[in-house]
Amino acid sequence: MSRIVYVNGEYVAEEQAKISVFDRGFLFADGVYEVSSVLQGKLIDNQGHLTRLKRSLSELAMEAPVTDDQIQQIQTALIEKNNLQEGLVYLQITRGAADRDFAYPAGVKPSLVMFTQSKNVIDNPQALTGISVITTADIRWQRRDIKTTGLLAPCMAKMLAKSAGADDAWMIEDGFITEGSSNNAYIIKADGTLVTRQLGTEILAGITRKAVLKLAAEESIRIEERPFSVEEAHNAAEAFISSATAFVMPVTSIDGKKIADGKPGKLTRKLREIYIQTALKSIM
Repeated sequence: MSRIVYVNGEYVAEEQAKISVFDRGFLFADGVYEVSSVLQGKLIDNQGHLTRLKRSLSELAMEAPVTDDQIQQIQTALIEKNNLQEGLVYLQITRGAADRDFAYPAGVKPSLVMFTQSKNVIDNPQALTGISVITTADIRWQRRDIKTTGLLAPCMAKMLAKSAGADDAWMIEDGFITEGSSNNAYIIKADGTLVTRQLGTEILAGITRKAVLKLAAEESIRIEERPFSVEEAHNAAEAFISSATAFVMPVTSIDGKKIADGKPGKLTRKLREIYIQTALKSIM
């Protein structure tokens, strides 16, 4: 049985889902998106994603086609219709369909698309081994704080990593790491200090990032929010990424260089365990 997806007010089989060829998301990547994780059939940190969605829409002077409550009702309905126990719900809002013109059209209703995706997010085997990353130039636009659908540059970075035999890429700007292709980046120094880039237009304000930093502070882990260099990353005691569906994922090599002993670090494993425990408690 095929998945049921949501397209502009209708729940349809994925094979029957259609969007206009004039949709600005298709023509210009004029749209924003969010990904909420699902555990035991329940949404995780969803309010944070909806809050960030509203900010992205506001930054692009784009209207929301429905309310936050309606979005959550649709998300919940898709989870039920697809019997999703673990994975994610993807949602995308575009400015809508209009004749091709660089200027924003007036009086156009935004498009809303949502679908589910089954994914093993807790018992991910990579959490046991860690992932490998390479570093590459950050060629993205200057408003990375807006979660837009314009993702070709991160896709190119991911494929560069794959061609090098790595799992992902950390992007570099002015000699410092910004973030991963679809995640926030962290290192842990020899003294146990957690370092991650501060919020700004250079990176996305990750919802999981916010939760991880809160949990780290509660565990009395020292935190430095600042840029860190490639050299610092190479010489770190531990490294990891965070995202809505990776949670906390160890990084065990960067540019072919092992991080410490090449195994997931103690603090990284602890943060992943605490994050999962906290997420599960939130849905009980």
